[in-house]
Amino acid sequence: MSKSGLFDLTGRVVVVTGGKGQLGRAFTRSLSEAGARVAVLDRDLVDAPDGGMSVACDVTDRAGLEKALAEIEEKLGSPVGLINAAALDAPPGAPPEENGPFETYPEESWDKVMSVNSKGVFLCCQVFGGAMAAKGEGSIINIASIYGMVSPDQGLYQYRRDRGEVFYKPVAYSVSKSSLYNLSRYLATYWGPKNVRVNTLTLAGVFNYQDEEFLQKYNAKVPLGRMADENEYNGVVQFLLSDASRYMTGSNVVIDGGFTAW
Repeated sequence: MSKSGLFDLTGRVVVVTGGKGQLGRAFTRSLSEAGARVAVLDRDLVDAPDGGMSVACDVTDRAGLEKALAEIEEKLGSPVGLINAAALDAPPGAPPEENGPFETYPEESWDKVMSVNSKGVFLCCQVFGGAMAAKGEGSIINIASIYGMVSPDQGLYQYRRDRGEVFYKPVAYSVSKSSLYNLSRYLATYWGPKNVRVNTLTLAGVFNYQDEEFLQKYNAKVPLGRMADENEYNGVVQFLLSDASRYMTGSNVVIDGGFTAW
């Protein structure tokens, strides 16, 4: 097989959840340019990629996911790829209680984040992964985070506390992302006989015009000295969906500029 053939995604139907987000958009563009037929899922409709489609769907709603699968199968064909990129995190400008001390972190916030980041991935794997297993082919990428692999460094946010704010990176995002590692391993062993591969992709922060003081502190922790560009994860995503990784399952690929290397 030629090198181009190993990485060829032409005609493959791939589902991307969280398609409205920064990384979801980047994945969708990249895969569409690589010839895949991409079905973009988000709570709201987005512009459909060339040769693909957009589906409004809540990843925490199994009935909605089953309806989305039927629509995708009818219009594009059976999915052979799934990228679970939909996720919630408390943004820097969230209400104070969202980014307050662990001791007073709201139970409702915990439930909301866990519902999307953990349960949502579980349900998407059930629905879309189950369809792949029935067909005997597929690759699933569960998008994790360095903050699911290591604890957030609260020192990165000390500058905010120094200026009088109460700010801590909250707990739910980290716990939800860490749950994806064993979900992926479980499914890799469960669906191995069905030729469905399941891997976790652990990513670091993506540049999005963050606060300059935060960027300086964060970049100092990265051996490459910067946050990722939103398009720098596209290559590994294409690799994990293609035949180039056809003997790879149950693995965790870390792309973080070296953040977790020290």
